[in-house]
Amino acid sequence: MKTLQALFGTTHPVALVTGSGAKRVGHSIVMALAERGYAVALHADSSLEEAQATVAKLTKQGKSAAAFHANLAEESEAYGLVDAVIQKFGRLDVLVNAAAVWSPLPLEEVRGKDLLHNFEVNTLGTFYCCQRAGLQMTKQPTGGAIVNIGDWAIARPYLNYAAYFPSKGAIPTLTRNFAIELSSRNPRVRVNAILPGPVMLPEDLPEEERQASINGTLVKREGSPEHIADAAIFLIENDFVTGICLPVDGGRTICEQS
Repeated sequence: MKTLQALFGTTHPVALVTGSGAKRVGHSIVMALAERGYAVALHADSSLEEAQATVAKLTKQGKSAAAFHANLAEESEAYGLVDAVIQKFGRLDVLVNAAAVWSPLPLEEVRGKDLLHNFEVNTLGTFYCCQRAGLQMTKQPTGGAIVNIGDWAIARPYLNYAAYFPSKGAIPTLTRNFAIELSSRNPRVRVNAILPGPVMLPEDLPEEERQASINGTLVKREGSPEHIADAAIFLIENDFVTGICLPVDGGRTICEQS
């Protein structure tokens, strides 16, 4: 792969990762990017204190980092987040959309407000950030890279997430749409997505369900957020890859066992 200087015109490109306060997938992506020399902007809503603690840790290590708060369900706040990062760092080279909401809810209990909440954060929030950041990247000679985080299980949804999966099912189409739109304005802007599998199962998940999830992979083990971070680095730094949705699921999508 090319060096960061060759890709972005600087040895310290700027990356914004939404949903990177709590120690989940977004946080792991932030840490991987910071380790590779990126200046990192952490976004959080309810986990801002955790994001600020990570910034303090990275700053002590001599890395460039800052934390930002925004409710991505609000168009103005999503736009404001991107603008604030650019104002702070002077540029934006990478956007990773990892912010998401999800919670189980039986189909009988799903109401319009539940669907709306999932779509506002998971779909619209991703769209707003892609739009604002992507159009900024088209103005930069070196372009930029966007990675959206979807979900492998849109191929085979599981029970009790009827309000969640439609919002994540939009991510592949959104990704391909932005890849086409933004590249038409600047061919050095690339947009891809990752479709994670079982990489961070809930701690309170019953052991029977945990084992079933593991058995549903071809590799017969649980993944980790670091597997997603590795995939994000690949999609960000391989400048001949755009418009794809990459499953990182241990073979879960094609495994015959449900």
